[in-house]
Formats: sequence, structure tokens, C-alpha cells
Amino acid sequence: MGEEGRVSIPDHQVGVVWPAGRSDGLVISLNLAGDLNYLSEGTPQPQRVVQGHLKNTTTITSSTDKSSEQTFFTGSSDGRICSWDTATGTGEIIDGDAHTNYVSGLVPSAGRIYSVGWDDTLRSIDVSAKTFIGSSTKTDGQPRGVATISDGTVVATHKSISILSQKDNSVIKKISTSYSPTVIAAGTSHIAVGGDDSKHHMYGLDLDLYKEIQHPSQATALAFSPSSNNYLAVGFASGKIIVYEPNNPTPVTERWSSHTARVTSIDWDEKGEKAVSGSLDTNIFVWSIAKPGQRVNVGSCHKDGVNGVKWLGSNKIMSVGGDAAVKIWKVEGVV
Repeated sequence: MGEEGRVSIPDHQVGVVWPAGRSDGLVISLNLAGDLNYLSEGTPQPQRVVQGHLKNTTTITSSTDKSSEQTFFTGSSDGRICSWDTATGTGEIIDGDAHTNYVSGLVPSAGRIYSVGWDDTLRSIDVSAKTFIGSSTKTDGQPRGVATISDGTVVATHKSISILSQKDNSVIKKISTSYSPTVIAAGTSHIAVGGDDSKHHMYGLDLDLYKEIQHPSQATALAFSPSSNNYLAVGFASGKIIVYEPNNPTPVTERWSSHTARVTSIDWDEKGEKAVSGSLDTNIFVWSIAKPGQRVNVGSCHKDGVNGVKWLGSNKIMSVGGDAAVKIWKVEGVV
């Protein structure tokens, strides 16, 4: 297994089975990297290789926000990033110089995926080639999240916020913060940052501070609605979600409050009318702006909590969690 004449520790085979009830001689072996190799007699190469995550899956994003036929990318606590074909449900490990530690953020932009990890680096992935490209960029501290604007990549670490050029990853602007950022999101006209000071901080795209809003608990998830970006959903450590208009400190709704633990992820549908949220309470909720008192939910979605949620078209959702699984859910009954 692996390349000819080269010793590869991940390709070390640790188990093999003959699936029962078959007559085609199929053999499935497991290697040290966690790959399942489907082998048939007389063929030297596997006819199929099944790959995925082995550790807590920490974050998810899609290659585009417009098409229902998307490739999704997920990161895990061991630094692995996988791409997923939603039509077949198969995963593929991203090749190249990967993160060596917890992947804390993924975001798409113009044929690339930008990732940050607790090895204190920013890296980029070519979506079509499914490989890391270029060299990694060192951050000034532990990255808490990443977002993109029209001309740059925005990285929040535990002590600063930086805008980097997408051409060469040079720093366009950097500001130090008096608080420790916990989460970041970007819209067409604003950058939102949650902090350990229990505030969410609103900046312009040039990182000039616009306003700060105080909350009873820490902001742990942020999401702007697409296109016109009329809404900003803010999730909290308490389990509550509040929706704002970016230029208005008065909430649009405070009724999205059914989670019983930290909200880890929020994503808006393509029309900006519904949002999905995931939490450490293992629940996924789908909410409606039109009828904020109504919701659709499923519990015990992922053992040890839901870490990421993302819309797949208009009626499906992908989720990841502490059980290292990637799941697809069909959504019905939301106004």
C-alpha cells in the first residue's frame, strides 16, 4: 500500500475483513490513517478508498453559498481537513501541508477555502484540486476564527484582528483588542466580533469600531444573512440567540432561546429567512424570522455536541460534531 519503494506509516495496515454474504472476493482493510481500502483479487490498487475524520469534527463550510450542489469542507481537532461530495456522501482528505492542531475556522472565497488552526497558522486550499496551496502564514496568536471580505481575509486571534491580502497574505491592517475575541463573522458592510467581555463588537470593513453591544453572556456564534445582509444572528454561551439588523442595536427577535448550552454555530438559508443553529446540548434547531416563536428541532444529533451546521440548498442541512461524524438532515415544516 502507498507509493512504490517508499515507507509510509499512515499506510500501515492494521486490520482486514472479508464482508459476509458476498461472492466477489471483496476484501476491506483498515490503515493507520483510518482509511478503508476496498480491494479485489487481481487488482493491485484499491477500487475504493473511504476517508473521513477520526477526531472531534470542529467546523464546516461550503465551497459556495449559491448552489445546492456544493462541496463541503470540514476540519477536526487533529488538524485534518476533508472535502465531502454531497451527492455520494464520500469524503476525501485534503492533500498537502495540513494543520498540525485543532482547526478553528474555515471560510470560502473565490475558488479557495481559508483555514486557521491552533498551530497558529492561516492556510489556503484550492477547491478544485482539493489540496493546500502556497505556504502557511503565521498568526500573532491562537486563531479564534476567520472570515472574508471583498479584498481580504480577516483573522481574529486571542489578542488582535487582522486583515490580510488574499494575493500574498501580507497584513493590510491590524488592530490590538482590549478583549479576547471568541468568534468572528463578516458581511458586505460590517465585521462582527464576539469577545470574552460579553459584548459583540461591530466594525466597518476598515476595522474602525462602529458600536459595541453588552450581553449577559459571551457571544459564541455569529452569522450574517446572505446577499443584502439585513440580519446578524448572535448566539451565546447561555444557549440564547438574538437577531439584529447590523445598524440597529434594537433586536429584531429575542425569541430564539431553546438551546440549553453554548451555541456553537449558526447559518442562514440562501434567502435570509430561516436560520439553523447547533449547540453543545446536541440539538439542532431551525428558526424562522417570519414566525420566531416556531421552530423545528432534532435532539441527540451528535454525541458530545454539535460543532457546526450549514445549509445544503433550501431543505437540507449538514452538521458535524464531537462524534467525528458528518450528517445530512432533511428540513420540513418551517414557515
